[in-house]
Amino acid sequence: MVHLVTAGLFIGGVLLIVLGFRTVVQPMLGLVLLGLALPLRPRPGRLDAELPTLRHADAPVLFDLLDRMADAAGVRRFDAVQLGPEFSVTVTHYGVRRKRCLVLGLPLWAAHPTQQPIAAVAHALGHLAGHDLRRNAFVGTALESLNTAALTMRARNNAYITSSVSAHTWNAGKVEGGAARFNARTRTGEWVLWLPRAATTATARLLLSLTLPVTRRAEFDADDVAARTASTEAAIAALQDRRLAAAVGMEVHRLAIETRTLTGHRSATAAQEELWDKAARYAESLREQRGGDEDTDPEGIGTMVGAAGFPSETLRMARLAQAPRRSATITLDEPDRSRIEDELRLPKQALARKVMRDCVPLTH
Repeated sequence: MVHLVTAGLFIGGVLLIVLGFRTVVQPMLGLVLLGLALPLRPRPGRLDAELPTLRHADAPVLFDLLDRMADAAGVRRFDAVQLGPEFSVTVTHYGVRRKRCLVLGLPLWAAHPTQQPIAAVAHALGHLAGHDLRRNAFVGTALESLNTAALTMRARNNAYITSSVSAHTWNAGKVEGGAARFNARTRTGEWVLWLPRAATTATARLLLSLTLPVTRRAEFDADDVAARTASTEAAIAALQDRRLAAAVGMEVHRLAIETRTLTGHRSATAAQEELWDKAARYAESLREQRGGDEDTDPEGIGTMVGAAGFPSETLRMARLAQAPRRSATITLDEPDRSRIEDELRLPKQALARKVMRDCVPLTH
């Protein structure tokens, strides 16, 4: 329905403009339809231009590992890998042909023991293998179009300017009148966009509600893929470490500010190389402090369902623990790990420079 409405708005707008060009009302109505179709149009994804991007020739050992994992999961292989500063692993698509890119968070890669990054990547692949409707080309692009359209038509709080002007201001009356006229036009635009914005938001919520049951099942399927690929223990440990994401992310930001503020240009290369090692040590210290702490509620009351109706991490860990134990089918030995680290050395430095460049330095 979303794609048909978008196509109908576009075709209708073009026909009104072309066939009714001698009139005034029809071309104006056609422009309105095109204006509604424009935010709803499907958008091909793009690679983040600021993140280090690796192709097969840049990191053959890493891509060989990822190719084996994709083949084991029964999904298409990755076309690119980007390194990100988040404690996460995500799969994105880019281009008209929806090529596949793995966004590998360096804090997660550095902080996890050897098998847990494999479990995290296998879980991301499991969503693709489990035919998660929200991630496929048809429903996924519809959701992206609805979300983007709702954001485009959403009124911004900073769209208004103050109309209170000091009497001592030069041409105070003209400034105050101009501010009032600007705010009046802004409010008029909000009322005009309220109906399409409400319809777009309601449709997005409906689509999310309709796809929730199959998305829940896809979450369990992805856990099974992670357990089959990296072992049950690694899959459970990876789920436990997801609770470290916020703390590790804040620590990376703090380390970037500290390095930029205190180190400056002195030993910049060494500081960039140490950033991810320090983040990994911090994650390990958090892991030791928590001591593998798990929820002890035997009934799982209040923890069965997580955010947005998804099964909670506690329920997913309990499900994996109760299932038959699985051994790892894909492992990463130390020689290959060292070769991958060599392949990632320069991209890691580039990402560290980006993180330190984008952080807000502290005031001395």
